[in-house]
Amino acid sequence: MLAILRPDSWNLALFLHVLGATVLTGATAAALVCAVNEARWPWLRLVVARTLLLAVFPAWILMRLGGAWEDSKSPIGDNSTWLGIGYLVGDAGFVLLIVATILGAVAVRRPQRTWPIRTVAVITGVYFVALLVAMFAMTGKPGS
Repeated sequence: MLAILRPDSWNLALFLHVLGATVLTGATAAALVCAVNEARWPWLRLVVARTLLLAVFPAWILMRLGGAWEDSKSPIGDNSTWLGIGYLVGDAGFVLLIVATILGAVAVRRPQRTWPIRTVAVITGVYFVALLVAMFAMTGKPGS
């Protein structure tokens, strides 16, 4: 019902936020699948590192800037539970993505070590689940 009552001037900010979140979720899932399967195909380490750097980070920036722009236009207060979940997943996820990207680069440069790419798989898996929780909170808006 909220989407029906929105002014047209808010559409671009919402579109950019949703586009960024969708690409972020898909790119995170791609990095997760590649990190899990790198033992079978070692060249996937490079795919993981490049996916994190060239797809996940730009999508995160688009999602975060679009969300902040939308939040500045919207009269919805910061005390909304679903909005807090979105900010928490977005901000904490940035730290996780920095760590995952650094470890992905280490995995490419030191292929004999297996712990960096396995850690990337765990981090991207945790972040993927967090993104799904945030999507549920943002679309279902529980508690409002």
